[in-house]
Amino acid sequence: MIDDPAAFVRDNTAIERPALVPEVALHLASEVVPLWQATEADLAETGLPPPFWAFAWAGGQALARFLLDRPEWVAGKRVLDFAAGSGVQGIAAALAGAARVEATEIDRFALAALALNAEANGVALELRGADVVGLSNPGPNPGPNPGPAPPWEVVLAGDVCYERPMAARVARWLGDLAREGVIVLMGDPGRSYLPKSGLKRLARYAVRTSRELEDSDLRNAIVWQVTGEIAMPAEAGGPH
Repeated sequence: MIDDPAAFVRDNTAIERPALVPEVALHLASEVVPLWQATEADLAETGLPPPFWAFAWAGGQALARFLLDRPEWVAGKRVLDFAAGSGVQGIAAALAGAARVEATEIDRFALAALALNAEANGVALELRGADVVGLSNPGPNPGPNPGPAPPWEVVLAGDVCYERPMAARVARWLGDLAREGVIVLMGDPGRSYLPKSGLKRLARYAVRTSRELEDSDLRNAIVWQVTGEIAMPAEAGGPH
């Protein structure tokens, strides 16, 4: 078992700047297979997931680019970076002037990477090692004595529609948040399990990728705003 996730991240990555968002520095894997095999060994003992945090996926890059180009979507707001991975979109939100950025992950390696990546960019991320799907975002209490402000005004979800069970569960929750008045933004490069309705297209970006990770050297990634009730697509082929 790997006792020091932060040391593992530092030893198995290099600080790089994704092609679409060179403003953001991230600890990324330069060679896919060795790192994947290293965490697979730990996976056998601890049940930890593969190192999705070590790559700047196309959907996250697109969402980060959108926020850097359109900072008014997050400036001065409380932001949640859901299933943050490398944190590229959350870091972009912080750089774009968000008042507070909370990043959630269920993988201790991802949490370590998030802390290192925040430090590399000189921004603050509030880290939460928990599954937040299903948590509501209640607004102020009615009446003459309003309650606390909602915890999140904006929720970011970069590239989360690659597995059907997760995508369906997350989509229902994101739809619920949107109906409660939260701004919900998704970045997706055409994954099979992207919802088929309840989305408004905001921007499109061509993102350079690697064939070690994707089925193409270039993915067209779209930034969507969740508008409410979400419907999932029929059973599809694969995550790419």
